[in-house]
Amino acid sequence: MNNDVLWAPWRMAYIKSDKKDDARKVAVRDGGDPNCFICQGVADSPKYDRERLIVGRTETTIAILNRFPYNNGHLLVAPKRHVARMEALTEEERAEIMRELTRWVGVIEKKMGAEGFNVGINLGRVAGAGLPGHMHWHIVPRWNGDASFITTIGSAKAIPQALEAAWEELRES
Repeated sequence: MNNDVLWAPWRMAYIKSDKKDDARKVAVRDGGDPNCFICQGVADSPKYDRERLIVGRTETTIAILNRFPYNNGHLLVAPKRHVARMEALTEEERAEIMRELTRWVGVIEKKMGAEGFNVGINLGRVAGAGLPGHMHWHIVPRWNGDASFITTIGSAKAIPQALEAAWEELRES
């Protein structure tokens, strides 16, 4: 049997990591969690956005590429404030998050040619939240046929784009 070789060299960082943020630590805002990668990104200088995979910031939100994505272009949109519950959001934050979710879906569709999206939020650890203290929405771009044979028979997923390339494609000018 001939096997195709699927290269995903950036996955080695995931395999060898303990799944914690290895970025430089900075002092976070009032109410932020110093161990939260989103709070760290909010507090850090925009000159480190590439290192932290931050592609956009607004007054109350931040957009970050998922370091361990389900698909290329997998983006997280979060309030800048460290909040875990939807009712803790202000009306302004709710409105801006919805605007940013809508805008980023359009950006990913245009720049990456996505044909569909899974957009959602995991509230609480039992619901799958890997970072339950800082709520965030996932935008997962989808393409026809993006779930290949390996997902079915190998319990693995090959992602065809490096995080650095996705950052270059999606970062704000």
